[in-house]
Amino acid sequence: MSTQPAWKQQNRVPRILIVDDDIEIAAPVRFAMENLGYEVVHMPDGQAGISKLESYSPDLMVLDMMMPRQSGFLVLEHLRKTQRDQIRVIMVTGNEGERHQAYARMLGVDEYLHKPFSMDELVGHVKRLLDEPFADGPRDAT
Repeated sequence: MSTQPAWKQQNRVPRILIVDDDIEIAAPVRFAMENLGYEVVHMPDGQAGISKLESYSPDLMVLDMMMPRQSGFLVLEHLRKTQRDQIRVIMVTGNEGERHQAYARMLGVDEYLHKPFSMDELVGHVKRLLDEPFADGPRDAT
């Protein structure tokens, strides 16, 4: 069995939360997502991203790994600890380390992109992830 994404169940526009301290990355990502018709909110660091999750329920998060005031890993850990399994996560990073990617996968990221990435690649992942149904039950983050 699978569950349709919340935005489809509620017949609304998909919501995207961008959490990235680099405005040169966040601004074009926001522009591209808004041009696709998505509702987009940007937070400049991990702590602000976690705070925003208290009042905003995104369907997908574009999350930078390395940020001031809480890394993307800490944001992702918070998501999983608070049972927010129905949020798709694309982690973006300039870090090439395999152990970081392995840890992100263990925490349940849906996609992991290295900077610089093409906007077409990101858009393709966003569209696919927003349309994929969720498996019933909690996400396996092992």
